[in-house]
Amino acid sequence: MKTGNFLTELDHVDEYWSPRVVGRVNDQFIKVAKLKGSLTWHKHDDEDEMFYILKGQLIIEYEDDRVVLNEGDFHVVPKGAMHNPVAEEECWITLIETVSTKHTGDVLIDKTKSIEQQLGES
Repeated sequence: MKTGNFLTELDHVDEYWSPRVVGRVNDQFIKVAKLKGSLTWHKHDDEDEMFYILKGQLIIEYEDDRVVLNEGDFHVVPKGAMHNPVAEEECWITLIETVSTKHTGDVLIDKTKSIEQQLGES
């Protein structure tokens, strides 16, 4: 049986906004990422996603609201909700997402990572 440590797994992440798959529970990927700056406005039509803050602070902007997350906090972005994650300073997170979740939904930007990239296959 494999064990892991999210903070140790983040030693292998050297690019902001580049999630790395570190585990799987049924049809959910467990990912770690380092964030800084803004990602992009996007949504996931069919999947919720959970953000858990390991270090720093993350703001999830919504069209008419925002959620501020600090170390130890978690938040579920509901499917279909337009959102934009923003980290003013470096932030370390764990993500739990359905295996079908596209990194930036249907929006393609230079930061978008394919699932193959997130799995370390390319």
